[in-house]
Amino acid sequence: MTTVNADVCVVGGGPAGVVLGLLLARGGVSATVLEKHESFLRDFRGDTVHPSTLDVLDELGLGEAAQKLPHRKVSGLRATFADGTFQVADFRRLRIAHPYLMFVPQWDFLELVAEQAAKHPGFTLLRSHEVVDLLRDGTGRVAGVRAAGPDGSVEVRARLTVGTDGRHSTVRERLGWPVREYGAPMDVLWFRLPRRPDDPEGLDFRVSAGRLMIGIDRGDYWQLAYVIPKGGYDAVRAAGLPAFRDSVAALAPLLADRVGEVTDWDAVKTLTVQLNRLRRWHGPGVLLIGDAAHAMSPVGGVGINLAVQDAVATARLLAPALKDGTLRDADLDRVRRRRRYPTAGTQFGQRVIQRALIGRVLAADPPSTLAEGPSLVRDRTTSTTCATASSRGTPLRCDPSR
Repeated sequence: MTTVNADVCVVGGGPAGVVLGLLLARGGVSATVLEKHESFLRDFRGDTVHPSTLDVLDELGLGEAAQKLPHRKVSGLRATFADGTFQVADFRRLRIAHPYLMFVPQWDFLELVAEQAAKHPGFTLLRSHEVVDLLRDGTGRVAGVRAAGPDGSVEVRARLTVGTDGRHSTVRERLGWPVREYGAPMDVLWFRLPRRPDDPEGLDFRVSAGRLMIGIDRGDYWQLAYVIPKGGYDAVRAAGLPAFRDSVAALAPLLADRVGEVTDWDAVKTLTVQLNRLRRWHGPGVLLIGDAAHAMSPVGGVGINLAVQDAVATARLLAPALKDGTLRDADLDRVRRRRRYPTAGTQFGQRVIQRALIGRVLAADPPSTLAEGPSLVRDRTTSTTCATASSRGTPLRCDPSR
């Protein structure tokens, strides 16, 4: 049995975990981060970095390095309905430092942050260490974790344990805390197809009767999210791979000449969509943030952004007290109070979109048109009237000059 001592034990090497570890170490607080995988190189879905998060990276001194990572900048969103294609967002009109979404492989982002964190003596990253249980003192207070490592069992003892281990959090499961589930009408099939130089750029949103697909421009390939009714994967698979390819080609004729490259179901990953939130984020000696505290829907690609913002808030609010040894359990609630409204507000918006758009599309029989969908009105962030539609309105094509 190996024992490691730290001020803070961080469980999970995702965006919330490694960013928190970096910021704590910078503030003179020792932090040990446990990551159950050997490397960060695996199939992540959350790699959409929003302008606000790019601003945060600039403030942390990571902006320039992040721009050097392999990435793709996307400045617009198109939506194709039965009655035509409409430009519904143009981020280039935003008067901000980063008027675009940046898609960066999450493993590259995590390696960057871990590399920067390793420059500080208080930071330790234990890879291939899977947490199996919590440690408690004689009063029942969480005092660290027990993990299975490549060389045997490891105990990490800490004054504070932070669970950043995702929607299937071991820390949360061991605590036995109930989660408030909001549900989702869909799951997502995740796959990729080649992108040609003459293909349109940006985000491509395709809507048809009972079907919806989002294409993310990754430069040399399209990352595709094919949305299906909740629990519908078995039915899609039972219909057969040719039927799936035909459905993709019907939704996006542009891809008809390359759907044959999906040769087996191993190339199609299933993302089971969850949308939930803990009622309490902390207990004696323990705090949960990121997806461990609030699993986000993929709507809007907000996951990595909420996780990074949680980590920044946690470090700023708790690092001074951790450093001088005055941290109290009551201080942990400051994190929940600070992050409660951004989290709840974002989830409310996701629930509205899921119910008003996605659920209706997946249940639709006739071809979906923009006029049948929810209203798209003048966006105050883009200052561009892209489309206006209602059950009694006529869709207007986007006029970038307005």
